[in-house]
This record gives sequence, structure tokens and C-alpha cells, in this order.
Amino acid sequence: MGRRFRYLPHTADVSFVGYGRTMDEAIESAALALLNVMVDIKRVMKSNGKVDSISIKERATSANELAWFVLQDIVSKVDAMSLNAFEFRVTSLDIKKNVLSGKLMYKETGKDMSLLGVKAVTPHGLEVAEKGGVFSIKVVVDV
Repeated sequence: MGRRFRYLPHTADVSFVGYGRTMDEAIESAALALLNVMVDIKRVMKSNGKVDSISIKERATSANELAWFVLQDIVSKVDAMSLNAFEFRVTSLDIKKNVLSGKLMYKETGKDMSLLGVKAVTPHGLEVAEKGGVFSIKVVVDV
């Protein structure tokens, strides 16, 4: 599989699609696209600093809702704690029960490396799909 995500044209906000061979990979790719909007990931990765993580656990009634909850939780934690987050890793996922656990990875650099302020992940237009063995998650974030 080629790229992990791509940005889509949008008139006022930021839209993207995350891809993966599994639902886990698609969520991680969508999270990476989201973090790439919020934080200067390349600068964080080059910086010195201790790598740490925060647990994220979500339960939902559908795959769309689960993706929305996870991505919104990432936005909330990055914003509230001023995290220089660079990656989200799924540690367990039960697709049938729509339950996910993961780790939001960040570096303690002592510098603010934020880019664009994301207000929220909008549930409108969020779409989880699987076609030809590729999972995708289409997202719009309110900036």
C-alpha cells in the first residue's frame, strides 16, 4: 500500500482520508494526518526530549463513531496538555464490539511545536469504509 493519508480540498476546514490494510492501520493513518495538521511532527522527531505516551480507550456503537471518538480524544489531549504528539498506536481493537485502546506518543521538548489549532473533529461527513482490502477513514476537522 502506498501513502498513509491524503488531504482533500475543503472550503473552510481541513479534510483528509487515512488508509490502511486493516482498521487499526487506517485509524493510525487518520491520526497521523490529524497530528500533522496540529503539530510540526518533523521538528518534534528531530528534537531531543523524552518520549512518553498517554493511553486512549474508547467504546462506541459503530466504526464511524469509534473513529470520531478516538480522533476527538487526540485533539482534546494535544490541546489541553500542549503535547508535542507525533504518533498514535493502536494496541488493541475489537471491530465487532467497537472497542479500541491505544497510545498517543509525544515528546517532552520544553518547546511549543504546534501548528494549526484544531477545534474539533466533526462527525458530519466522517466515513469509515472498506473496499478491495483497503480501509479508509474520511475526516473533516474544524480549524
